[in-house]
Amino acid sequence: MKLMAVTDDCQPILALAQKIIQIQQSVDYIQIREKTKTIKEVITLLEYLEEGAVPKDKIIVNGHLDIAVSNGIQIIHLPERGLSVQQVKHQYPQLRVGRSVHDCAGAIEAERQGADYVLYGHCFETNSKKGKVPNGLSPINEMKKNLKIPVFAIGGIHVDRVQALLDVKADGIAVMSGIFSATHPFAAANQYREAIKDANKL
Repeated sequence: MKLMAVTDDCQPILALAQKIIQIQQSVDYIQIREKTKTIKEVITLLEYLEEGAVPKDKIIVNGHLDIAVSNGIQIIHLPERGLSVQQVKHQYPQLRVGRSVHDCAGAIEAERQGADYVLYGHCFETNSKKGKVPNGLSPINEMKKNLKIPVFAIGGIHVDRVQALLDVKADGIAVMSGIFSATHPFAAANQYREAIKDANKL
């Protein structure tokens, strides 16, 4: 199971860069999801990460296709409503493309269009989706029966829920506030990493 850290769009660029640099060895991917930041701010963040020796193959840029291409980032993540996977793959066949989905039908369509992975959520109640009923874990079972590409799960994934995600055979978990809102992000990322290891032993 892979561990993806997703930025929470709540922090100044320099502070965020410092946290990402701290956790880089504990996670498999870092998704830059800074929707309220300007293009210049996101590019500045990527420059900080390059200075901090964060490998580019760990970085995923959310939504900003132009930023990913111009900065040599090879993985782009697309929201469910936006550019189609097919469009991006046609124009930039060298990129790996992920898509946010909320049900199995959406995941099947994303794979048909050429997506390299899907990010499904939200699985559990979470502050970032206050008032919205979670979609639960059962759709992951259906996805795993129908898809060949990896399925990542997001939304309210605390350390003690890692086993439940392994039980439904999720290929990875994506964590936002559990890492970036933590008092000690490095320790939090390591807790998730250890929880994955422990669950794999069972």
